Amino acid sequence: MNLISSLASSLLYKGFSDFQYDILLSQLRENGALYNLEGLISWFTRLKSLCELEVTRCNNDELDKWRIGEWEIAHIEEKFFKVIGVEAAIGNREVCSWCQPLIEQRQMGIIGFIIRKINGIYHLLVQAKLEAGNFDILEMAPTVQCITGSYQKPEWMVPYLDYFTGKKNVKIRYDTLQSEEGGRFFHEQNRNVVAEVDESFSLEVEPYYIWMTLRQAKEFIKFNNYFNIEARGLIACISVV
Repeated sequence: MNLISSLASSLLYKGFSDFQYDILLSQLRENGALYNLEGLISWFTRLKSLCELEVTRCNNDELDKWRIGEWEIAHIEEKFFKVIGVEAAIGNREVCSWCQPLIEQRQMGIIGFIIRKINGIYHLLVQAKLEAGNFDILEMAPTVQCITGSYQKPEWMVPYLDYFTGKKNVKIRYDTLQSEEGGRFFHEQNRNVVAEVDESFSLEVEPYYIWMTLRQAKEFIKFNNYFNIEARGLIACISVV
């Protein structure tokens, strides 16, 4: 712990902020975590045993409330996303031009982690999220992951969303637009946010959520099929520099 304190203190000496100091501690300290790695793995494994995911193929004309046009497939209420056909051309690849489908978002989404100090070090509030296409039913995801603007509809109840929409008193530590992968998504950008809450925020959280340190999160990132791509991208932004 003396070496860790020495490294962290050197940041303050070099003019780094208290937040950067505390983030470094969350990456380095092994003690102080609310749960150990074995407990986190047990939590995740138990949830997988409670969930089932079944994906059924169907024809396009069987889709409810989706219309099929000459160049796109879209929801009749302008929700969610569109599938569009594009022709791409580039001069410095082995194939100069091609046609392919891309997903076009309707509205900007929100991807966000809530962070809170527990036992003196920062913890992330992580969600176990079920999505079609997951390799093993569940993946660890950010606290809030709404990749379309449909969360703005009153019928959608997203846990902890108010902490990212200005309805709760939080300290925003990171807030920027990030582009999604351009080979599949057409000009898609989502708001990526890290919001800090204080000790009044309960340690007891919604089902399918758990606290873990930044060090623990980066341990899981070493292995496939734990953290999803949205969480990986946002964790990479939580840095001391």
